[in-house]
Amino acid sequence: MKNVTMVRSAVVQAAPVLFDKTATVDKVHHWIEHASKEGASLVLFPEAFIPAYPRELTFGCKVGSRTDEGREVWQIYFDNAIEIPGPEIDALSKAASQYKVFLSIGVVEKEFGTLYCSQLMFAPDGKLLGKHRKIKPTASERIIWGEGDGTTLVTYDTFLGKIGGLICWENYMPLARVAMYNKGVQIYLAPTADHRQSWQITMQHIAMEGGCYVLGCNQFLTLDMYPDHIRSLEKLEADKTIICRGGSVIVDPFGEVVAGPLWDEEGLLVADLDHNLITRRKMDLDVAGHYSRPDIFDLRVIGQPEIVPGKNQLGI
Repeated sequence: MKNVTMVRSAVVQAAPVLFDKTATVDKVHHWIEHASKEGASLVLFPEAFIPAYPRELTFGCKVGSRTDEGREVWQIYFDNAIEIPGPEIDALSKAASQYKVFLSIGVVEKEFGTLYCSQLMFAPDGKLLGKHRKIKPTASERIIWGEGDGTTLVTYDTFLGKIGGLICWENYMPLARVAMYNKGVQIYLAPTADHRQSWQITMQHIAMEGGCYVLGCNQFLTLDMYPDHIRSLEKLEADKTIICRGGSVIVDPFGEVVAGPLWDEEGLLVADLDHNLITRRKMDLDVAGHYSRPDIFDLRVIGQPEIVPGKNQLGI
């Protein structure tokens, strides 16, 4: 298929049906349908959308001890994580195919007894192109998620352009960003759980630094969305306090915000991404080209698959 110059992209800011993977997949289908009606060919969902980013939860952990209640919460979280392959993957694949979209969605993936914070990418024919496992969970996330490795630091060479990105605070790892730039990323996906104003600056910085479009995507979440048994086990007060404001945003290669930020509600951001603007930005700054100084600097990413001419970094 011929490469396109203009890419209509959609960012979904929503909450999952927390700790319910089946109901959340149904909600994903609803939002993809909504994005498709807006003409989107690329749809991005937040970090750990299935079954939830477990904000405010402790899992009963202190240094040197864990509680029975915390282990019970862990069990619920583990049971609602997804496996690859599995029925949830089949359902997501079917949705991407039905609406003919590239779908990127954050999931909690389980393999053996370990959970990973992963971002999946599906093609418009429903094929699972690959996944990126978060390489460094932050702070208390280290209790619940294992670490990914260099094999999933990839971009996808598609007719929409080269699509890639990092999850949440991986975007504060300079060398991880450089790895994406060196792969020629044009549409940079940044699903997150960070709803601070400073994250907006990060999104603009990456867009300018990488000379790419950046799609920042977060959940909107209130405490009363948590199931009663989770609130009871974690001793959370059930009120309508907003615990994640969102802040999803789309930024162009010059650092200008073209959609959002969206605060304090669920919603959809849609924007047309012009590849010509990416080219024009490279006149000023190309950190993988004339700004790279390979005579001084050299980045080696351990575990990278061999790049085959004409295919993407997964050999597809």
